Amino acid sequence: MSKYEPLWRYLKENKKSRYKLSYEEIKNILGFDIDHSFLTYKKESKEYGYKVGKISMKEKTVMFNKI
Repeated sequence: MSKYEPLWRYLKENKKSRYKLSYEEIKNILGFDIDHSFLTYKKESKEYGYKVGKISMKEKTVMFNKI
C-alpha cells in the first residue's frame, strides 16, 4: 500500500470531475505533509481514475482531474 493511497481513495470516493486541494487539505486527508516524493507517487492516481494536474508551489495547491 502506498503512503498516498488515502488521498487516491478520497478522490475516487467523492467522484468529482476536478479537485483543487490545498496542501493543508491534503495534509488533513493523509495525516502528513506532502513532500518531494509526491512527484514519484503521483502516477498512482491513474489507478484510481485521476491525473495529477498543476502543482502550484506559490498557491500551495494541487489540481486533480478525472480521467
